[in-house]
Amino acid sequence: MGPGKFYFISLLFYILTFSSSVIAQPWDYIKEKDGIKIYTRKEAGHALKSFRGVADIYASKEKVFHLIGNVKNLDWWDKNLKEIKVLFYEKDKKSTYYLVYDSPWPVTDRDLCSEALITTDSITGVRKIYSKPLDGVIPEKPGLVRIEEYWQLWTLTPTGKNVVHVELEGYVDPAGSVPDWIYNMVITDTPLKIIRGIKLRLEKK
Repeated sequence: MGPGKFYFISLLFYILTFSSSVIAQPWDYIKEKDGIKIYTRKEAGHALKSFRGVADIYASKEKVFHLIGNVKNLDWWDKNLKEIKVLFYEKDKKSTYYLVYDSPWPVTDRDLCSEALITTDSITGVRKIYSKPLDGVIPEKPGLVRIEEYWQLWTLTPTGKNVVHVELEGYVDPAGSVPDWIYNMVITDTPLKIIRGIKLRLEKK
């Protein structure tokens, strides 16, 4: 089995694993702002919700692909990140990260070790980037709460010469003492801020 087929099968397995738990759970439309549509969804068996952001990015697929999923372009990531370590990177295929999030007082800072698998359909040009927690790589550290329940999926679909349809879906349980109702309010801002940052960076004249 070639490495390309291995990554595709791995990504498909991961997607089927988490999607099977939320099947028949429809997305609830929340709002649209700056051309970005935001949705949330109740996760089966969880008090917290997942999020979804949808928008068109008016830039070439090369620019979009180069920005999202490329470890050389991390400055558009969450501004609350206080530490980013790239543990492994294979261009357009796989990367692993260690992240530390700066949480506002009195909430304890969080950390996360994540693996991202990247596949691109050679016929349609659709690129998917699926991230999940990676266990057993970075030991838990005193003074930090480890995020263990997490997934994120980018779906980047070229729809024109300089248009890419972007979908960002994700779920994270911050663990520790964060009230669920606060989290469920905040998650509508997560995809909005991320996609807006990408649009501002790529669409500026």
